Amino acid sequence: MKPVSFSRILSHWAARKPDATALVLDEEALTWSDIDARTNRLARAYADLGVKQDDFVTVGLPNSIAFVEACFAIWKLGATPQPVSHRLPDVELEAIVTLADPALVIGALGKGSACPQLPPDFQPELSVSDEPLEERTSSRVKAVTSGGSTGRPKLIVMPVPAQWDLSYRNLTVPHESTVLIPGPLYHNGPFLWMVSSLCQGNRTVLMKKFDAERTLQLLQNCAVEDVYMVPTMMQRIWNLPEAVRCSYDLSALKSLIHMAGPCPAWLKNAFIDWLGPDVIWEFYGGTEGQAGTLISGGEWLKHRGSVGKPIAAMGEIKVLSDEGRELGPGEVGEIFMRPAGGPGSTYTYIGAEPRARDDGWESLGDMGFFDADGYLYLADRRTDMIVSGGANVYPAEVEAAIEEYPGIRSCAVIGLPHEDMGNAVHAIIDAPGIEISEDAMLTFLRKRLVTYKLPRTVEFASEPLRDDAGKVRRSALREARISQPIVRN
Repeated sequence: MKPVSFSRILSHWAARKPDATALVLDEEALTWSDIDARTNRLARAYADLGVKQDDFVTVGLPNSIAFVEACFAIWKLGATPQPVSHRLPDVELEAIVTLADPALVIGALGKGSACPQLPPDFQPELSVSDEPLEERTSSRVKAVTSGGSTGRPKLIVMPVPAQWDLSYRNLTVPHESTVLIPGPLYHNGPFLWMVSSLCQGNRTVLMKKFDAERTLQLLQNCAVEDVYMVPTMMQRIWNLPEAVRCSYDLSALKSLIHMAGPCPAWLKNAFIDWLGPDVIWEFYGGTEGQAGTLISGGEWLKHRGSVGKPIAAMGEIKVLSDEGRELGPGEVGEIFMRPAGGPGSTYTYIGAEPRARDDGWESLGDMGFFDADGYLYLADRRTDMIVSGGANVYPAEVEAAIEEYPGIRSCAVIGLPHEDMGNAVHAIIDAPGIEISEDAMLTFLRKRLVTYKLPRTVEFASEPLRDDAGKVRRSALREARISQPIVRN
């Protein structure tokens, strides 16, 4: 089947089912014919402001129908959406805009940008035509922002045409059903899930902000077949009283796929027991898209802790030692990937250079190993690994143990300078509404972690440490505490 340009995908579904619901957010809903017509008008307004073929357009809107409309209007001009958080401070926004050099900034208004800017509530004049535009296809699907390990912004650009193969089944995203996306749309995972869902003709349900019980309500009331989550969301759902969690009918749900961060084994096991192994899926891969893995709940039960086998159609994965030797089963090393289309086929950076070998293999900095059956397991990110007294401590493992404690909302484990050990393990814990002492937490952890992995110090925070996309910036947390006295415990 010939691929359909993103500039024509909405009209494709509008012709097939004009009065069916395409997008839902709270009490607002749009049909396929509505969103097709509205994005035609938006596209003409953007064109009048100078947006042309293959321009970048920065989209700084909160989760909203307006965010989705802006992106598809941009694609209708053959341009490329460049989503950012609408909460970015001016300095960060201006750094990104300088990198992207967009033709237009929508929503996130900076003080120093010379390009045209539109406020979040912008609507075209009613006199602007909603008739179809000339078909155009962007040569770059998207350009998303990443802070990277350095803390400096970079753009990750997907240099492939903005078009969709209607015969394709994208991971667990269904065809002409209902999909729920509770995550922030400026993040790569929710963004791609939103795009995939609409391109495959699904009624796509959005949330302004993740809320655990509201998510369960939407899963039930909208008869959702597929939902995208990150482990942080799963944790918050599991922290609901059991009577609340089990009061919703989730029988329509066929797939819950999680990604974008390590999922503690106990939490994944709990979701498999609750919803069934056929429902729970996990994907591992980077925004760069060089390669990825996929695993079902049933496979996971046989390979507990794995993120799955490499997806052959995406690319290849191998684990290398520091000397570049390919490691065997059970040997932890750095994970390298190579896309099926060759280097440079899935992404390009603006503002950074890839961590690449001469033979085309690239690393995102993750550590892991394969088992004898070819299933990949993650240890942690190289940049976050703590070397304490000569032993490697992986923060994700310690965090998973901490999050088993009832009532923990989020946590982060970092290494702080230590006079004797080099680095000492420091835990930052966010546990709203519960009383917990450092001694009680360490007693709990001693049953789950070997002594050298135990935190030497524990800090209690009052704010979530991970955002709604499940991301935590350990490097930033470490830098904020580095001026504290060296730990001597």
